[in-house]
Amino acid sequence: MGTHSGRGIKGLSGFPDLLSHILQDPLDAGFVQDPYPAYDRMRAAGPLVFWHEYNMACAVSYTSANAILRDRRFGRVPLAARAIPDHLAPFYAVEAHSMLELEPPRHTRLRSLVLRAFTSRRIAALGPEIAAFCDDLIARFPDGPVDLIAHYAQPLPVTIIARLLGVPEAMAPDLLRWSNAMVGMYQAGRTRADEERAVTATQEFVAFLRGYIAKRRSDPRDDLITHLIAAEEDGARLSTDEMISTCILLLNAGHEATVHSIGNAVKTLLETGHYAKASVTEELVEECLRFDPPLHLFTRWAYEDIDVMGRIIPRGTQIACLLGAANRCPRHWDRPDAFMPGRSPKPHLAFGAGLHFCLGAPLARLELFHALDRLTRALPRLALAETPRYADIYHFHGLTALIVEKK
Repeated sequence: MGTHSGRGIKGLSGFPDLLSHILQDPLDAGFVQDPYPAYDRMRAAGPLVFWHEYNMACAVSYTSANAILRDRRFGRVPLAARAIPDHLAPFYAVEAHSMLELEPPRHTRLRSLVLRAFTSRRIAALGPEIAAFCDDLIARFPDGPVDLIAHYAQPLPVTIIARLLGVPEAMAPDLLRWSNAMVGMYQAGRTRADEERAVTATQEFVAFLRGYIAKRRSDPRDDLITHLIAAEEDGARLSTDEMISTCILLLNAGHEATVHSIGNAVKTLLETGHYAKASVTEELVEECLRFDPPLHLFTRWAYEDIDVMGRIIPRGTQIACLLGAANRCPRHWDRPDAFMPGRSPKPHLAFGAGLHFCLGAPLARLELFHALDRLTRALPRLALAETPRYADIYHFHGLTALIVEKK
């Protein structure tokens, strides 16, 4: 990794020349396994840098990333409609109704209606069910070394979201397959084959949900899909396409991130020596999320010329907030590279911030708390059997496997 002074990028009026240019291949094996030293070097160059390989300005300090995420003058929708290749039309047809990709007033209406079904009370009530399912998964671990990703971190959130939606648990393998294929669209260096897998998964998932929502309209139950159908505000209801996009968002964003949160947290506890003496608290959960978050890059578009820490971000510029870098910012935390489970919680950016703060954060926190609590209670002498390896899926950040054994 290095820096260089580059020429201005077309359409940005020389803006990139004002920033330090960073050379860092996101597919580099060393970066994939440990991006944090690279983030340190980025922050040393300033709170805003230009990442050459992404051709994009990046906010790398906590203050700069937090400011951009909370500033309503930055949004998810580009000023100019992007050209969508024909073969990707089914994927982006779903994103067109996703609250993650919308701005007010559509975002406000959609999020408000979804929150009427996805209530904090409904989520909190899942606690005992999540804990019991964790116990059941642990009891089914095979003898000898076990992959915690495959046998614990993956089945937990996908089963809970299936139960929450009211989808048969037998659908969990399909939900997992669809989710894994669709999030491939967000990885660095995706291929045409990745895109085709994502589109196929999208079409299968949409077809299933369209039929299932129709079934719930005539046969309502006490599940999230039924409550989404019933949600109403000032006479407005969710369309079928909006419900489909919401269900897919809840699965893909919530499931994928939670799998990585659990895997990263257990890895951190084992490698730092805190697992054996872990008392799982809200503080420990927040420190796990801060220390090694599951999502490292999230983008915004500037809707006008905006001053961010003394730099004017030109209107129409796309900028990335590097959440993994912001969560290790030494101006926000003492000893940011140290894992300190008793650290007094301060705001971190693992779930983003502002208008698009993760809707599923309460559920993700609850699942992570019970996953760690039940595991450390049931298997207090767990140890790594193999060196964990991160998957090459930047800007998601998670393990390919986590092989452990009971001592």
